[in-house]
Amino acid sequence: MSPIRSATIAALASAVVATTLTGCQFGEADTDTSPIVIAVDLELSGAAAPVGRTYQRALELKRDQLNSSGALNGRKIELKFKDNRSDAAESLRNIADFSSDSQVTAIIMGGCNECALGAVGTINEKRIPTIALAASGGVASPVADRRYVFKLGPNAADSAAALTTELRRNNVRKVGALVSDDDYGREGMAALKSELVKANITLREQKAKITDTDVNQQVRQLTSNKPDALVFWTPPEQAMLAATSAQQTTFRGSLFFDAGAAGDLFLGGAAKATERATLIFTQTMVIDDVIATTPAKAARRQWFQDYTARFGGYNGASSFAADAVQLIADAELRAGGEIGKVDRDGLRDVLETSQMDGLSGPIRMTPDNHSGLMPQALTTLVARNGRWRLAG
Repeated sequence: MSPIRSATIAALASAVVATTLTGCQFGEADTDTSPIVIAVDLELSGAAAPVGRTYQRALELKRDQLNSSGALNGRKIELKFKDNRSDAAESLRNIADFSSDSQVTAIIMGGCNECALGAVGTINEKRIPTIALAASGGVASPVADRRYVFKLGPNAADSAAALTTELRRNNVRKVGALVSDDDYGREGMAALKSELVKANITLREQKAKITDTDVNQQVRQLTSNKPDALVFWTPPEQAMLAATSAQQTTFRGSLFFDAGAAGDLFLGGAAKATERATLIFTQTMVIDDVIATTPAKAARRQWFQDYTARFGGYNGASSFAADAVQLIADAELRAGGEIGKVDRDGLRDVLETSQMDGLSGPIRMTPDNHSGLMPQALTTLVARNGRWRLAG
């Protein structure tokens, strides 16, 4: 080989190496390290504060886990909290503020049904993807009017179907139901009545405002009809109050709790009143009773252990908040877009087709269904010795 040709080949090789190195350097320079900013509207004071604080703890734990995992390709989750004081008007102001913040990628809203329903118009107008942890199906349906709103949590129809299956299995023919006087309660009773009619089970109901701290009168009215079972379709604190009230009457039938009544794993002062009660909820609530035979179950078990280690107990609602963060983070990474620039429309489009085996169970969002928790996520739990356990 001639010296000239040899030198030319060497020069070309050097140029290729230099180009490759330069490309790597440019690639590194183009890596998106901007934060994924998630705004959070929660009930941190007021009537719904206990659930709001549960969500806050779960969101912060999931943020810390994701940020330390390296799974975000060098990016970090940032959470911006605002307290809506359990007030729909205050919540709407928070949503308006968040949507005007160009750094905010998406919003997570807490368990307040009225807050989520009242914010739908603003969320759609501002085109900001929002995941609500509120129970009412009207939060995410009809989808045509809720393009930017998604819901994560048990659905009333699924809970009603599972409850009715358990009532039939226990040969219950007459039911008394204490129902929250809000959108979720009304939706739940419509679903439950439909299921009970098919099962030839009679129903009598009493309503309670979600702010009521005394439900003795309603429970006495229900038990006076001598039902075989009582169903509590209320927030967790009211369900515990109702169980205690029922214990103080002559009622000796069975207690059944809707998924919305799920709260702490350990039943505390209501342990005796709730012994042998049935709860329809997700398996993660009692994942320490489950053998981790799949990666999804192993992840749920690890979440349960991490939450319990940090906070000294477990609350069933926590997994929904954690899954909301995961959904947004995954969607942000998949959406791509211009580096360092928030692409809310791109994120919304990805969220609408998101699928994952979450901490709460299987989650599937579609363009026709923005309420992603699948019916298979629900199972039957039983109160035994002061805590919830897997039935069977």
